[in-house]
Amino acid sequence: MKIKLGVLAAAMPLALTTLTGCNMTDSGSDIPSAGTSTSSDAADAVEALSSGIYDLIGVKGKTSDSRATVTECSGKDPDTYFRVLHPWSFTPASPGDLEEAMQRLKEALPKHGWKIVEYGPDTSKNKNMRLTADNDAKKASVHIIQMAKDNPPMLSVDVISGCYRVPDGRKVEHF
Repeated sequence: MKIKLGVLAAAMPLALTTLTGCNMTDSGSDIPSAGTSTSSDAADAVEALSSGIYDLIGVKGKTSDSRATVTECSGKDPDTYFRVLHPWSFTPASPGDLEEAMQRLKEALPKHGWKIVEYGPDTSKNKNMRLTADNDAKKASVHIIQMAKDNPPMLSVDVISGCYRVPDGRKVEHF
């Protein structure tokens, strides 16, 4: 896996705390509900969403080799409820294509069921562009950071599901 550890360390808490804005809550809770699933089936679904996002980038490049991971749903029984996070990065073949990749995502995501809920520079010294979008139908959110000043320049992408419940009689598989 070629994700910079600092990027993942910074993105993980952000993804887990800010990507709960999906309009998919259950019973008044502010924790998104994604229905019932096994951990492995939910991970496959989130990775498929990531693939769809990758297809929207539309410029040549390479992605990091990462797999989805199971995380807890804040305030819920960790043996019964879980979320799936799939962090990955995209490095364009030409550094000049990074801005085009981000622009394509900004334009294409809404055409594919995603609602952009945040777009603009962050408060870091690099003023990285950030895009957050929710897909209520798929019960997921994506957070994308355009890291133009990194070497190499890349997009950091975190796709995170809502909160799943395992089927009766099953326990959450953590991976």
